[in-house]
Amino acid sequence: MSVETQHAGTERTTENSGASHGERFAAALRRADVVAAELRATAAERDRAGRTPREEVELLRRNDLLQVQEPVEYGGDGLSYAETVQITRRIARGDTSIAHLIGYHFAQTRVAPLFGTPAQADRLSRLNAERKIFWGGVQNPRGGSDLVLTKDGDGFRLDGRRSFASGASLGDHLSVTATLDGELVFIALPGGREGFRALGDWDNIGQRLTDSGGVEFTGTRVERAEILGPDPLLGRTITPYQTLVTPHWQLAFVNFYIGTAEGALEEALDWTRLHGAPWETSGVDSATDDPYVLQTVGEIASDVRAAGLLADRAGDALQAALDTGPSLTEEQRAEAAVAVYEAKYLTTKVALSTASRLFEIQGARATTSAYGFDRHWRNLRTHTVHDPVAYKAREVGDWTLNRRAPEFSLYR
Repeated sequence: MSVETQHAGTERTTENSGASHGERFAAALRRADVVAAELRATAAERDRAGRTPREEVELLRRNDLLQVQEPVEYGGDGLSYAETVQITRRIARGDTSIAHLIGYHFAQTRVAPLFGTPAQADRLSRLNAERKIFWGGVQNPRGGSDLVLTKDGDGFRLDGRRSFASGASLGDHLSVTATLDGELVFIALPGGREGFRALGDWDNIGQRLTDSGGVEFTGTRVERAEILGPDPLLGRTITPYQTLVTPHWQLAFVNFYIGTAEGALEEALDWTRLHGAPWETSGVDSATDDPYVLQTVGEIASDVRAAGLLADRAGDALQAALDTGPSLTEEQRAEAAVAVYEAKYLTTKVALSTASRLFEIQGARATTSAYGFDRHWRNLRTHTVHDPVAYKAREVGDWTLNRRAPEFSLYR
């Protein structure tokens, strides 16, 4: 770490120590709004270019958004996870891809507190705060071959391939899931380790700036201290508290879906005020007085507001479970997870509908490719099939009707 970084971290800790928690949260939201506005101004152009989002990650870093969850005394803002997803939502109003990256980042920095030893969690927390580390993820269990960890001398080696790994080529650190003797383990690995290769093959219709292509590990060295958890590594039962790892990711999805809908609606309203035209039989002179435009805006705005409130409820439910800590029961875990999955279902439905129906407000001219308004639907459609939302509805239904809790996996 450079002298400049150390000095900046010291200054930030000093500034934050005199501010209340509410003041720090409000300041972080303001920084997120500034970043979102900057991203929105160039979003369509950057989407078409589809370049690796190095500059965008640096924008997040310069605006002190990567370390907000870490303790104030380490250089962070001490925000809860429910508060950080509000930042994810704000960023999504400007660019869904970058909200995807920071949402995953926030979730991945919480893996160590759930699965690591206190010493491991503290070391990584200090590192996150002091160096403003960006975390890429290699956790999607589907696609490619298994990632297998094998004992190798006084350490381990990691081999295998994954077809979807967001931010992995950019990550200062990588949060990795693998199997060791058939059991799931979590690894916190510095980026750029020899034997790691990002395949650079992400070419999808949406989320083009998420650096989400495949990765490959070939004999990659992993030290014992980089595998989260106490000895022995194997033979331990994952607790209900630790299984909250999956609702973390799902709540990130919830918030960048609804944040995208909020931003897309705001963008459509601005465009309509400036460029919209009423229909010829409307009997009015302005699109903003067209009765069917007003009806459509009212329907969409109401749906978006309702989905946003359900997302907030989900954040509160997950945070309450996290605050309960290791004593969390199976039933309490289920209640928190189902609250998140209810929000996942509704935000998926509302965000997709919003991104499609906005053209009914704007009219045919808004479909001109130069505006890039189609990116909202493409981004949402690409990520909302990440894991089928029908299964989330089924899990909510099974809990509601039968009190059968969602069985833990990296998807539920």
